[in-house]
Amino acid sequence: MRELVRRHLGKVVAGTAVAVAGTAVMAGITLPGTAGADDTAGGTADGRGGRAVRGTGPQGQAAVPPAVVEAAPAQGEKGTGRDPLTDDEIERVERIALDRRLRSSGEAVDGGRGAQRLGAELADPETGELDDPRAPRRADVRFYDYRDDTLVTRTVDLGTGKVERTATQRGVQPPLGRAETTEAARLLIADPLGAGLRADHEDATGKELTSPGQLLLNSMVYRASPGAQPAALDRCGEHRCVRLFPKVKNGPWIDTRSLVVDLSTRTVARLAR
Repeated sequence: MRELVRRHLGKVVAGTAVAVAGTAVMAGITLPGTAGADDTAGGTADGRGGRAVRGTGPQGQAAVPPAVVEAAPAQGEKGTGRDPLTDDEIERVERIALDRRLRSSGEAVDGGRGAQRLGAELADPETGELDDPRAPRRADVRFYDYRDDTLVTRTVDLGTGKVERTATQRGVQPPLGRAETTEAARLLIADPLGAGLRADHEDATGKELTSPGQLLLNSMVYRASPGAQPAALDRCGEHRCVRLFPKVKNGPWIDTRSLVVDLSTRTVARLAR
């Protein structure tokens, strides 16, 4: 007797924490847990909705009021020493590092002009500067150029504003930026292989899934494993490839582990089982 199988891609999963490895081996990978899946505004610590109720402690004493979280202190325009980069410093070094060549010839994840910004962080001190309190602060600024799948890292002296050096690498895949994760979701939603994701989102919400903004997204870089994926994914690792872990807002996770988005070719493929 023929068994009817519902061909939805995204089986709703109430699993445990994300245990992901960047390979095509599916057995050792689980979706994130359902923490937050049933979150409701105004919920209390014991899981009941509504306002928190003031009570009394032992022997009729007033209950301890909830803790107050103070706002983080305002950042200065410049950090000192080995302090992390401030927001102002990050904005400045990214502007300096994205020079005319990267803006004109580079390609972003969405196909637009200019290499894709990945982020900036404080650079390690040079040899001989470890104990020097006056050592210059430098920032490493990373871009991914989708024109030729190249990681570009530029080191900027925060004091002088000059680019001290530029390094280019291929086959190096740093963590994905938010724009890359969003573009991967956009491609998956529009692809025929995203039919299950769209169907499961509509089952959970009653609404058609048309944009990444309707989902909460986690992602990881995918690298090809010989013999464990279709030929369409053989260049993942050289190409920028993504696996997505989408979650319905205030709802369940949706299983898309069998799909990989190649951002370099803007295609979607299903992993071999």
